[in-house]
Amino acid sequence: MGVTVFTEEELEYLASQRLGRLATMQNNGSLQNNPVVYWYNAELQTIDIGGRAMATTQKFRNVRANGKASFVVDDIVSRRPWRVRGIEIRGLAEALVDQPVPPDLEFLSPELIRIHPARLFTWGIDEEHLAMVRRSVEAGAGAR
Repeated sequence: MGVTVFTEEELEYLASQRLGRLATMQNNGSLQNNPVVYWYNAELQTIDIGGRAMATTQKFRNVRANGKASFVVDDIVSRRPWRVRGIEIRGLAEALVDQPVPPDLEFLSPELIRIHPARLFTWGIDEEHLAMVRRSVEAGAGAR
């Protein structure tokens, strides 16, 4: 496949969580942010986001209209000492219909939002990088 979008540590972290927050931009320029269920699409190296009736949602319409999205997964590891970790994924988003969903998420509708990562921000995912680390993803790394 060539270029790898996510590190092994990032993939392990994403697999350990089930809920993230998707931010999209509405036609009037205002932002919308919603909790969503997601999974990693290993074949495409994308983040796929589902819902019970995804095609009827404002976030789906927003992505269909402009393709802009930012997705965050984070949590608190400990309070004393204070340690948080997370990942923000920015990239091109698609609103897709008639898509398969993972077997353990059969309650989801067949529509999804797919994010092709372009820019990643991570913090606390590995012991060497407790502060924020930023990097760009090579163009086409997750695209076919």
